[in-house]
Amino acid sequence: MAAKIEEANKHLKIILKLNYNYFKTQKMALILNDENFEKEINNSNQLILVDFFAEWCEPCSVLGPILEKVSEHFKEKFVLVKVNLDSAPLIAQKFGIEKIPTVVLFKAGKPISGFVGLSSEANIKEWLEKIIESKEDDNEPARNASHSDAGGEKIDELEKEYAEYAKTNGFQLNPDIGVARRVINGLLENEKKYGKKYCPCRRVTGNEAEDSKKICPCFWHKDELEKDGHCFCKLYTK
Repeated sequence: MAAKIEEANKHLKIILKLNYNYFKTQKMALILNDENFEKEINNSNQLILVDFFAEWCEPCSVLGPILEKVSEHFKEKFVLVKVNLDSAPLIAQKFGIEKIPTVVLFKAGKPISGFVGLSSEANIKEWLEKIIESKEDDNEPARNASHSDAGGEKIDELEKEYAEYAKTNGFQLNPDIGVARRVINGLLENEKKYGKKYCPCRRVTGNEAEDSKKICPCFWHKDELEKDGHCFCKLYTK
């Protein structure tokens, strides 16, 4: 009996040592709040993956370890940070974070892509690989960031304008920032081509009276929000 207890204690010591060594080598994600968020995000030369969470959010507790594994997989490709919304209400308001978990990828202080809700490790890796490959190929993640020749500053301005319009009317700009910015970029491209910010998801016919309904916010967006929970192009969601 004593021999069995001694053997069990040896196994326990080995397990504890392995766990200690594992946690010792793990890089803990930096926790940001309203006071330090913009300083850390704006001053970084790396991509920054931000996990917006809350301690009371069960899906957040599931996603957190997945993001940490993904971060370890990509090593030095990006920095993982976490933002507890309970200690960062101003940042949540600025970036329209209304559902959690929300994950946003930043480059040079600007959000370039993201997603809302739980996602698998494989899907997150695939999403990040596309962005990182694009960044390494031409140092300009335009395909994922929706920053095109239309100009990032103009997109930023319209993002704020459309977010305010949505808030005033009881809905929201799509919390998937990558989707919202792609649509806004499409609006700007249509403005360059046709002179109006026509919805990029609708065909411009050349009939001025008919096409005027397609200028964002389009004639149908409120009915679509009521019926489907989002407008046709998914710029706005409930």
